[in-house]
Amino acid sequence: MALEVDIEKRAGGFQLRTAFSCGEEFLGILGASGCGKSMTLKCIAGIEKPDRGRIVLDGRVLFDSEQGIDLPVQKRRVGYLFQNYALFPNMTVRQNILCGLHYEKDRRKKEEEADRVLELLQLKELETLRPSSLSGGQAQRAALGRILVNRPDLLMLDEPFSALDTHLRLKLQMDLKTLLSGYGKGILMVTHNRDEAFRMCERIGIMSRGRMLTVKKTKELFADPGSREAAVITGCKNIARARKTGEYEVFVPEWNVRLTTGKAVRDDLEAVGIRAHYFHPGTPRNAYPVTFVREMEEPFEWVSEFRYEGQDPASPAVWWRYSKEKRPARLPERLGISPANILLLYPES
Repeated sequence: MALEVDIEKRAGGFQLRTAFSCGEEFLGILGASGCGKSMTLKCIAGIEKPDRGRIVLDGRVLFDSEQGIDLPVQKRRVGYLFQNYALFPNMTVRQNILCGLHYEKDRRKKEEEADRVLELLQLKELETLRPSSLSGGQAQRAALGRILVNRPDLLMLDEPFSALDTHLRLKLQMDLKTLLSGYGKGILMVTHNRDEAFRMCERIGIMSRGRMLTVKKTKELFADPGSREAAVITGCKNIARARKTGEYEVFVPEWNVRLTTGKAVRDDLEAVGIRAHYFHPGTPRNAYPVTFVREMEEPFEWVSEFRYEGQDPASPAVWWRYSKEKRPARLPERLGISPANILLLYPES
């Protein structure tokens, strides 16, 4: 399976201009609300029409502005799971799933396919219930079943866990990932939740203000987001302007510290980022005196804010996050950071 997207669309004052590809994988699009994630899915599905560009799925051209091609939704073979699942409230689970087979005229084949999907998604015992009687996870599986009976060439999930209570999300993310592990085709998911993207996706694209900034393997992205904006979206709490002072050295004026890096520094360095979990009192590299200013207790962690000796008084305090079991009897006088954990951030290309 191969999806190629290169499109532009203007909607009022918003401009979507994005290009990316997706293979037989779970690809996430991560970004803040309003950045163009859902609009991208709607353009692929045919719900929205781009102003220009091209969308190709498995060699089939779904949209090409130059050739005047714009396949209707029903011919694209793309499954789209909406945020609110959009189940028909007056129909049972089985009837909702059968609605996905409106093109199939053979009644026996429709019933067989419905049985297959009900078994796959563990919905057989719920097939006579209506949506109002379903839990959030059951409704999600029913909506997914209505899509899967069509055996789409691409499955798209639009914020699939946003309607669920927080305590249910992790379990349902695990359930859904297991259910889709043998799907064998491309899955495209948009989300504003970095933890959700990390758990679910093999690769993640960072989207901001209608542009795809970067697409990387999930762990590579969090280890090296590449730009200030990508670092913020992936949850980095400590970001400051920096300049190159050596092949493996930078100076951070706001913090008044010089840091040795694990990677060679490019001349166009813009900033550095340090994730709050990466500081350690026992790390000798990049260790400097610190003064703690305040802290906050969380259920399983502490968040402590500190300032470096000589730090610019106008700059924000630095975050250190650590588990409760590792809390020292006295907060340390120095904190270090491994060179490999210094994120080098460059201007967006």
